[in-house]
Amino acid sequence: MITIIDYGLGNIKAISNVYENFNIKTKIAKSKDDLEDAQRIILPGVGHFDHAMDLLNKSGMRTKLDELILIQKKPILGICVGMQIMANSSEEGIQPGLKYMDAEVKKFDVSKIKHQTKIPHMGWNNVKNSNGDALFNEIEIDASFYFLHSYHVVCKNENEAISVTDYEGKFISVFRKNHIFGVQFHPEKSHRAGELLLRNFAKI
Repeated sequence: MITIIDYGLGNIKAISNVYENFNIKTKIAKSKDDLEDAQRIILPGVGHFDHAMDLLNKSGMRTKLDELILIQKKPILGICVGMQIMANSSEEGIQPGLKYMDAEVKKFDVSKIKHQTKIPHMGWNNVKNSNGDALFNEIEIDASFYFLHSYHVVCKNENEAISVTDYEGKFISVFRKNHIFGVQFHPEKSHRAGELLLRNFAKI
């Protein structure tokens, strides 16, 4: 069973559809009671860091989510802004993050980007995964995933980066700290590679 947190942001239905195709059951959580029996959790997100934190805090799920992740050690996968809000803070706003990861969210340095369209980083790009993490089972080492973001996560512990992507300089596209995972791309929009990644998370 995969519990997908619905706090008003993210491609909930698209994620659920991927799991349905694998015959993996999902549950949509809109309240703390919906999280009571959660075993694996997906935290999606799109848009602005502060807006995401405001919505999550107002949802009534924050305290229960902290308990599940920090005390019960349930696996969690943050997607895009869902990944970013697991950091300490972001240059995009003033709200504190969830602080599940000792990390900061930084804006891309546009002076280093030669493309005509500098930010957001939008479209398909390669994700270099080379450490054999279970999240990438059966996925090519440099598979392409779909991105849409202007900010990226910087972990203080570089070993927590399990894949990087190059956008006129390398940034962390996937991190892992024990049971805590984050992906900067959208696996639900990334065709077969993204589907496999979501399937793999369900097995961790």
